[in-house]
Amino acid sequence: MSLDPMSTVSMSASRGLAIDAQSLGQLNSLAGRDSRAAMQETARQFEALFMRELLRSMREASMQSGLMDNEATSMGTQLLDEQLALKMTGLPGGLSDMIERQLLQQGLPTAPPAAAPGAAVPVTAAPAQPVVQPTAAQASFVARHRDAAVQVQRETGIPAGFMIGQAAHETGWGRSPIRHADGSSSFNLFGIKAGPSWRGRVAEITTTEYVNGEPQRMTARFRAYDSYADSFRDYARLISQSARYSQVMQNLHSPRAFSEQLQSAGYATDPRYADKLTRVINTTLNVKRALG
Repeated sequence: MSLDPMSTVSMSASRGLAIDAQSLGQLNSLAGRDSRAAMQETARQFEALFMRELLRSMREASMQSGLMDNEATSMGTQLLDEQLALKMTGLPGGLSDMIERQLLQQGLPTAPPAAAPGAAVPVTAAPAQPVVQPTAAQASFVARHRDAAVQVQRETGIPAGFMIGQAAHETGWGRSPIRHADGSSSFNLFGIKAGPSWRGRVAEITTTEYVNGEPQRMTARFRAYDSYADSFRDYARLISQSARYSQVMQNLHSPRAFSEQLQSAGYATDPRYADKLTRVINTTLNVKRALG
């Protein structure tokens, strides 16, 4: 029977205190896999360290040095204090619960207030990632569409980084745009289909749709625009004015929440759409930071 990797890390961390490089590395690895589990383990570690220091202070205050005291007995006492601290840690309603609640309030907002159109939206890219050197294609794509996205953000409140990230995901960073039969661009960055109510131009292409979770190739009609700026505006109009996407507009604080609400609303048929989109949005936000 195999163990889940995240469970293995959690069990390893729970056997001791994160006071060496290996334990700290395990805690960092857990943070990359599951930020909530890492927060719980961090709170438990804080409580255990606090309890160990408390026991040490009580022992020093109540005991005097003697002839039998030596390096071996000191080490034994230290190990005993550590084991006692671990046994006293993690009890319901204890210090770790209080620390975890405080960390949640500071680091993982669960119900942010809805932003008014045009207002700046605090964006949480979770977990925080180091700024990496973007590829030439990524940097070019973000630079090309930044002005249009920022303008639409002012009008609707949808973060520019989220929109550019979704455009990057839908077009493969501009490598696979929707084109007309003659090869000219449709300027459709978001894969929005041309339904019965659409009165504009149309680009008809073969695409992949998921039916009952299985990918199938089929022909579909997509909206066509006169410019990329028109594509951003039409996308923002769809997301901000359609009741279908009302929950998306309530989750502009987090790439993960934004992506999950898009998938829940049926924006795409890919069952892994939220995961894929979250990764690309976080990459886009890193590219924007790298570009300054």
